[in-house]
Amino acid sequence: MQLFQYTILSEEYNSKIEKVAEMITKDHTPLDEQDQTKLKKYYDFVKERFHIEGEPALQLVNEAFLYLKLKSSDSLDPLQHGDEFGAGFS
Repeated sequence: MQLFQYTILSEEYNSKIEKVAEMITKDHTPLDEQDQTKLKKYYDFVKERFHIEGEPALQLVNEAFLYLKLKSSDSLDPLQHGDEFGAGFS
């Protein structure tokens, strides 16, 4: 039962990462963006859409950027190797 719950939670979390990643892609935001005023849009989205604030919101947004970086890499499959980078999408 715990594995099933973990799988559901992982799928939900991954879905959130993908939604933020879609927004980043749609906005054409550089994957190495550091400007906090530009990143605030994504933190606010996570707060409003998923009711996640503070450090967990930062982590989710950072993982969305990492997901996109890995996805754009020719040598790595982000879903197969995400756990090697401490990402939630494993």
